[in-house]
Amino acid sequence: MASGNNVTRMSPRQRMINLMYIVLTAMLALNVSSDVLNGFNQVHDGLVRTNDNMATKNEIQYLYLKELYEKNPTKVGPWLEKGTLLKNYSNTLLAEIDSLKIAIAKQADGKNGDPSNLVNLDDLEAASVTLLNPATMRGKLLKEHIESYRNNTAALITDSVKRKAVMEMLSTQASARNGDESTVTWEEQMFDNMPAIAAITQLSKIQSDIREAESEALSNLITNVDIGDVRVNELNPYVIPNSNMVMRGGKYTAQVVLAAIDTTQRPAVFVNGSKIENGLLQLAATSVGNHEYSGYIEVARGDGTIDRRPFNSSYTVMEPMATISPTLMNVLYAGIENPISISVPGVAMNGVEATMTNGQLIRKGDTWVARPDKIGTDAEIAVFASIEGSKQQVGSMTFRVRRLPDPSPYIPLKDAQGNPMNYKGVPQKISKAQLMAVESLGAAIDDDLLNVTYTVESFSTVFFDSMNNAIPEVSDGNKFSSRQKEQFRRMKPGSRFFISNVKAKGPDGVSRIISPLEVALN
Repeated sequence: MASGNNVTRMSPRQRMINLMYIVLTAMLALNVSSDVLNGFNQVHDGLVRTNDNMATKNEIQYLYLKELYEKNPTKVGPWLEKGTLLKNYSNTLLAEIDSLKIAIAKQADGKNGDPSNLVNLDDLEAASVTLLNPATMRGKLLKEHIESYRNNTAALITDSVKRKAVMEMLSTQASARNGDESTVTWEEQMFDNMPAIAAITQLSKIQSDIREAESEALSNLITNVDIGDVRVNELNPYVIPNSNMVMRGGKYTAQVVLAAIDTTQRPAVFVNGSKIENGLLQLAATSVGNHEYSGYIEVARGDGTIDRRPFNSSYTVMEPMATISPTLMNVLYAGIENPISISVPGVAMNGVEATMTNGQLIRKGDTWVARPDKIGTDAEIAVFASIEGSKQQVGSMTFRVRRLPDPSPYIPLKDAQGNPMNYKGVPQKISKAQLMAVESLGAAIDDDLLNVTYTVESFSTVFFDSMNNAIPEVSDGNKFSSRQKEQFRRMKPGSRFFISNVKAKGPDGVSRIISPLEVALN
């Protein structure tokens, strides 16, 4: 279109045509703007789905790191600690960004504004009011938190290329606007005069970058653990005996294997010049003392040649002795039956006898049960064996006798599949429906060392009303009273109460007050 002095020389008809062109262009611009805003909405929805998927991936990586820690706490401990700090740091920053998205939505659509269902997509003031307010400086604070997260997360990544990518991905460096030589701040560049949907999309993109950075850092932590990485650069034979100590009259048993063996091609094993089958070595223990042996393993190479690897080992034959091992621990508990395993290598079970001080030792098949009497007085178990027709004492062991430890209270209920479960309090939560179906309170020791059931005699509950006043109620023996169940019906989702003054009696006949239980609803 002509401009300047040329306008004065245009005919009225030409001027009208130019004016109509301007109006048409403006109308087209409005249509493009609407399409762009709808496009932002679609991009935002896609980012939300991507963030959810990335969050799931990161959680899987974190759980895998915890599994590695359970296998080797000493080696994995420092890496799990870093991973836990990273996870908490990420979740805190993501929660902050979520709150900013909600604030923008409410500024644009009112108090019921929802960033996932924004109505006023083109609101140009909501983002500026929320993030560029000089009184709150939420945009500046967000920038500082992103920079801190970026620097700490990048420090966990050893790969320089990936570390640089994370630094650039979470960069908060602002650039000059088109036609403006001055440099604006990062928050002004991101949110000044920005449609509400575009600002929310920008924040979701930042969340996506945070999840990506978290994923790179977690992957690097898992790589550093190196717990499952096995590198083999040579082949060595190994002799793995069941025991280097063998009683006279018994047999020495050992497994001879080749490390890094190909399971599709088993090697040939020779001991003292004779071939043994399946790598299982058995030598008769006919005399007391140290016995040596040697041999070699033959394995075929890829070119068809045979590789021979020699080995040698030894074993010791000794006189018979008793083995006494408590099934639980080196402690006997008064008032209950304590399982005891007693065996004498090389002697049949019917040739073994045992006695006990400070209590009774009863034989039940191939096992024994000890019932000590006095708490605080040691109990000694002596073992005798029939060896070559004579009865000999072959060993003894002293045990400490202690009082049964206190049990833990629990609420017996059923899970969503109808399976019985014992609820032991927070941090686990239960539904109100599960709570309403509860009848009684139980108590037991079930720590996989001791499994002892106690009888609950009485207990109290403490509820809190809307003014946070405590409302105590007393049970009906081991059952919840009608007043307690009435309090259950009044509870709201998310509320909690306490079970205290739990009195329980164990199989030793002793009644005791045990620890309280905190119950929380979903």
